[in-house]
Amino acid sequence: MNGSDAARLAGYVSTWRSAVDDVLALLRDLEPADWSRPTDLAGWDVRAVAAHLAHLEAELAGMPQDQVEVPEDLPHVRSLMAAYTEAGVIARRDREPAEIIDELSAAADARAAEFADLAPADGAGVPPRTPGGIGWDWETLLGNRPLDVAMHEQDVRRAVGRPGNLDSAGVAHCVTRLTPGMAFVWGKKAQAAAGQTLRLVVTGPTPADLAFAVGDDGRARPVEVPADPTVTLTMDTEAFLVLAGGRRSHEDVDVTVEGDPDLAARVLDHLAVTP
Repeated sequence: MNGSDAARLAGYVSTWRSAVDDVLALLRDLEPADWSRPTDLAGWDVRAVAAHLAHLEAELAGMPQDQVEVPEDLPHVRSLMAAYTEAGVIARRDREPAEIIDELSAAADARAAEFADLAPADGAGVPPRTPGGIGWDWETLLGNRPLDVAMHEQDVRRAVGRPGNLDSAGVAHCVTRLTPGMAFVWGKKAQAAAGQTLRLVVTGPTPADLAFAVGDDGRARPVEVPADPTVTLTMDTEAFLVLAGGRRSHEDVDVTVEGDPDLAARVLDHLAVTP
């Protein structure tokens, strides 16, 4: 048993459980009209987001799933994984909100009981079930679940006009998981030159202050925050989640830009890093 793996995976499970409880509390408090409000996700309203969460957790809990056909002409379905997630939404489109909430709750309880009986201890180990049978190890699966749940909670909050919970364990996990992607954006997408640095400042409720520099090999890596970065981007926690999650354009959120304007524009155009 790898002690560091076991502790890290247990942390993921704890954060996932907290994120599920947060989204369940939000869904239970919605008004009937809220369920049909559109979200930032193309083709999905609040019901679809909740159905997606219920589908994934139920699938991972080993619960039987209805097999449905996914229309080939849906513009927001552009990959096999997108078709898989859409099938879960379609299978639940005639269910009452209370049924979707109950399924999500029951599936989460079942998975939590499994983890309590046998906690994963090896990040490279193979889980018994993954979404759509994708070849993820425990590290990828357990690290992804709180990200998915917390991001979708925020999708629902924006859709129904109930901002908040941006200081949660789930959101902190999202920031931790998404900020490293800025290295790829800076070095590859923005094509910054060797020695140039990007500083990313995320202000509260969940803050971050990180920098990335391009090395002689053309790859960007985390570095100490320099005194004079090439570009500095400053935004609040919600704006970062919206941009890094590919939910909206940078023109739709408040971002303060300092430094090279052309490089900054290229970063902002490619800021979506959600896996």
